[in-house]
Amino acid sequence: MNNNAPGITGLILAGGRGSRMGGSDKGLQNFHGLPLALQTLMRLQLQSLPLQEVLINANRNLAAYESLGVPVWPDSIDGFAGPLAGFQTGLERCETPLMLTVPCDTPLFPLDLVERLVHAMNAQDADLAMAAAPEADGTVRPQPVFCLLKTDLLESLVKFTQGGGRKIDAWTAQHRCAIVPFDLPGDSPQAFANANTLAELQQLEAL
Repeated sequence: MNNNAPGITGLILAGGRGSRMGGSDKGLQNFHGLPLALQTLMRLQLQSLPLQEVLINANRNLAAYESLGVPVWPDSIDGFAGPLAGFQTGLERCETPLMLTVPCDTPLFPLDLVERLVHAMNAQDADLAMAAAPEADGTVRPQPVFCLLKTDLLESLVKFTQGGGRKIDAWTAQHRCAIVPFDLPGDSPQAFANANTLAELQQLEAL
C-alpha cells in the first residue's frame, strides 16, 4: 500500500429487508453461483487502491455472512432503519481514517471505485465522496450508497439519526461532498446496475 494513502475500511451494506425480493436476504442470493455479498467482497479485494479491512453490515443470517470470513455487525439502530444505520454501524467499528460503503446488490461496480473517490475527496478537500452514474435517460445521478466517508463524521451522523433522520442525502448535504461521475468512455454503463428483484438479478447475470 502507498504510504501516503490513508487506511480505508470497506463496508458491505447487507442489512435491508429485501422486501422487493420477496423478503429474501439479498446478499445471500446467488450471482454466477456465489452469494452476492461474496461477489461484492471479492470485488472490494480487487480494487486498484487496496482496502485495509472489510466489514459486513447484516441484520439476519449472521452465521451465513460470517462464513465469508470477515467481521459482521448488525445495525446499532433498531428496526431496519435503512442504509444510514449501516453507515453508523460501520463508522462505530471502523479503525481507519476513511470508510467506503458499497451495497451488496450491485456486483459489477468499478474496480477503480476506491481510487477515484479518494482522488476526488483529496482534490476537493471534501468530507465525503459519492459515486454518480448515468441512468438510462443519460442523466448522471448520485449513488449515495457508494460513499467514501471520513470516520470522524460519526458524531454528526449519530446526532442526525438520533433526531430521527433517515435519508442519506439529507445528512450528506450537511457536509462537503465530492460527486464523482463514472461516465468516462471506458466506464461500463452497467457498473452501478443493482438487483432489487430476482428478475433484475437474472438480467444482471445475463450481462
